[in-house]
Amino acid sequence: VIVQLLETTILNLVNFPSLIATNASRMVIAARGQFGQRKVYGKSPKCAEFGLRRAQGPDGGLSASKYCMVGGFDAVANVLCGKLTGMPVIGTHAHSFVMSFDSLDEVKDLTVLVNNSENEETCNLLQLVLVKRKMCGWNNTNDGELASFIAYGVAFPNAFLCLIDTYDTIESGLKNFIVVALALKECGYTSRGIRLDSGDLAQLSIACQEEFIRVAKLYNQGWLKDCDVVASNDINEKTLHELNERGHGITSFGIGTNLVTCQAQPALGCVFKLVQFDGQPRIKLSNDIEKVLIPGEKRAFRLYGGGSSKPLVDLMICADEDAPQEGQEVKYRDPFTQNDAKRIIPTQVEEILHTLWSKGKVLMSEDMYSLTKARERCMNSIQNLDQNLLLEDKEKYPVCVSEKLHADLYRLWESKKDSSSKRNT
Repeated sequence: VIVQLLETTILNLVNFPSLIATNASRMVIAARGQFGQRKVYGKSPKCAEFGLRRAQGPDGGLSASKYCMVGGFDAVANVLCGKLTGMPVIGTHAHSFVMSFDSLDEVKDLTVLVNNSENEETCNLLQLVLVKRKMCGWNNTNDGELASFIAYGVAFPNAFLCLIDTYDTIESGLKNFIVVALALKECGYTSRGIRLDSGDLAQLSIACQEEFIRVAKLYNQGWLKDCDVVASNDINEKTLHELNERGHGITSFGIGTNLVTCQAQPALGCVFKLVQFDGQPRIKLSNDIEKVLIPGEKRAFRLYGGGSSKPLVDLMICADEDAPQEGQEVKYRDPFTQNDAKRIIPTQVEEILHTLWSKGKVLMSEDMYSLTKARERCMNSIQNLDQNLLLEDKEKYPVCVSEKLHADLYRLWESKKDSSSKRNT
């Protein structure tokens, strides 16, 4: 009875987190490669969750923020999630913040504390910015935007990262960021970078990177070349692949709607079925072969081999069978065909199914429910996968059963079909 009552709860706790973590991991692979091998201006691109505004309510938003980290995301924009979990929090201001400023007079009295100053010296940031603006010869940028950047720099001098596409991305936003960043550097602060949220992200990101390099060389400000170019604007897995094909200068992706709502597949179809009751195996039959249940209590193993330490097959066996061993031949079969058994000699065997709760007691260790440990397992597993499994026209990864479990499956299957036929006649 207890197990049946838990069905909805367990499926709710498994389906959505698994969906988000899977979606996140696919985006991470698209952004920086299976092994983190893709570099953009010397950096491995990062992924940050930007989805709270579009998530399915506050609960869905918090869950999405948590579980995208398992899939390999590097930071979240959800401040509550960061507070509750200790995850890195990242973000910028909004367009509305930029639009709320109209004149440089609004920031004429703002000062910033000079970093590492013994006497807590302060600096009028506007005055210093105007010096840098004149030095660069950029006197025609938007004043309201520049004022907003100055105000933001005073508030967050250690995390200065500006959204630059409110008016003119290259001719105003980028230039305004650079002059404020140069002024903050003179006060002892190194700026983070810029964010693009519209336009041709590939072209604009390269233009920003090239301007950072030019100004860094011109004024001997090498740190500018390390500024991040963050891109958002309805990014999904397909967008990431297209950007890679074109070439771009994006070092960090802010991904929101398509991550937290998982538009590519809005729901995951995990199911909860009874496989054994009172020591006796149970089976569910169906005209759809993929819905036929594999009966009985089982153990599951991942078998590695082939001289490359890659997983070759996942194997389910009966709970009372001997576990497969490294260096010893293992026979396995497709659960839903009568084809001959295949053979493998694994170089490594990993048990992948663990009992978390039994007879009213929680059996899992702290490592098993740590998001950090789950993230590590996920990243390691992805790096171990055969690259062919990650292609769009991917191979099907084999999940098979032992010969004993195969025989038990078909014996119970035939007995249930026979009993059904007799009742129908």
